[in-house]
Amino acid sequence: MGAPPQLTPEERANALAKAKFSRQVRAGVKLRIKNQDLSIAQVLEIARDDDAIAKMRVFELVESVPGMGKIRAKALLERLSISLTRRIQGLGRHQVDSLIREFDLPTGVAKGRLVVLSGPGGVGKSTVAKALKISSPFFVSISATTRAPRFNEVEGVDYHFYTHEQFDQAISRGEFLEWAEFAGNRYGTPRKAVEDALREGQSVLLEIEITGARQVKEKVPEALLVFLEPPTWEELVSRLEGRGTDSPERRAARLALAQEEMAAASFFDKVLINEEVEKVVASLIEFASAD
Repeated sequence: MGAPPQLTPEERANALAKAKFSRQVRAGVKLRIKNQDLSIAQVLEIARDDDAIAKMRVFELVESVPGMGKIRAKALLERLSISLTRRIQGLGRHQVDSLIREFDLPTGVAKGRLVVLSGPGGVGKSTVAKALKISSPFFVSISATTRAPRFNEVEGVDYHFYTHEQFDQAISRGEFLEWAEFAGNRYGTPRKAVEDALREGQSVLLEIEITGARQVKEKVPEALLVFLEPPTWEELVSRLEGRGTDSPERRAARLALAQEEMAAASFFDKVLINEEVEKVVASLIEFASAD
């Protein structure tokens, strides 16, 4: 390899001035994105004729979006198969379209709110989620799981039932917003349906375990985490011991786990006591509509 070309002092000064100007242009664009004066689609259009913007890293562009940040931006680019070092000018047509779909909303449509409902096993999360789905415009996400369906469960209604191989493939393709292992099986939230609903202006409820709730908060900091508590510990014990679908060993394990889960309430944004399902549903609707 030959030696790099030697620059004259004047050429070097010009190169440094050009680099400084490009940094200033990119900083200005990122500030306008942060202030919501520019959309991702507009920046990608500008990059066609502006060399300084064309050479901006896509990661810098995405992390400038309000509420995004480095962690969420990294996860998004990994899901869209865009390298963290990729520059705007190096994006393919499919990648450009994916970014535009991810961020740009139809005119006049406000993005919905993501609400995560969690709590100890047996507290009544599923009952609340079903009531919310019936009585409100909430989109209630359907989880995927590797466990076998119970006799009264329906594919696509109660869960999406995956084989272990299918679940592994979904993880590798970045198809889950969160996933966790619980009681020997894996559970995950399919990402696409949630993001499509939010983009269309619907508020979304995720009824998931505590480990998954922590993952969602890390990826989506603006998500509202709600912890559902039983009226009393004795009532929770009664519910768990009365489950006809669990073996005695499984019920004992669930009780031990429930004690640990109750201690996680302080991590959540809101705590609701499940004394009346209708009141819990009303509170969730109120939380989703609050500014």
